[in-house]
Amino acid sequence: MILSAIITLTILLFSAILHEIAHGYVAERLGDPTARLMGRLTLNPKNHIDPMMSIALPLILLITGSPIIIGAAKPVPVDPFNLRDGRKDMALVSLAGPLTNVALAIAASLILKFIPYSIFYDLLAAITHLNLLLAIFNLLPIPPLDGSKIFALLLPEKLANAYLSLGSIGIFIIFFLLMISSTLGNLIFNLLTFSEKLLGL
Repeated sequence: MILSAIITLTILLFSAILHEIAHGYVAERLGDPTARLMGRLTLNPKNHIDPMMSIALPLILLITGSPIIIGAAKPVPVDPFNLRDGRKDMALVSLAGPLTNVALAIAASLILKFIPYSIFYDLLAAITHLNLLLAIFNLLPIPPLDGSKIFALLLPEKLANAYLSLGSIGIFIIFFLLMISSTLGNLIFNLLTFSEKLLGL
């Protein structure tokens, strides 16, 4: 149980770190070097760990037996004023994180097809599962999640700004929806199950 929790937290942490590095790398390619200048384009965990979101939250979810385990690294700083095409580039930067998790999930699931059942099978299955979960969760169109910045691209600028301003309370909205209703949790679970079936798990 303890070993399983440590493995889950480790996979979740490094998947979240790669997610954030992808944001920073794409932002730099589009004109904003903020993440690199602040030392965030590194795999060193100490530069990315958020005590609450990286450790406490997933640990609480594991201990309570939650079917959905989520966590996050510290968000990589992005200055939209440095981007060449503000709203469009911000959407691309946001999309980079979930796409990185999808790529990790696909890579792990492909390796699964070529090895016999072993401890490595369970490890790769966990990598696939957790990265799909991170991608799906982050693509929800609820500020400040990545999906909100992608969805905002479809809105008029004034409405998009008002919508994105909910980011300061968005995480509370998400937890509130997860606690008072099974709808959001079921949506995430169903999308996760569908995605895993597509990858042959």
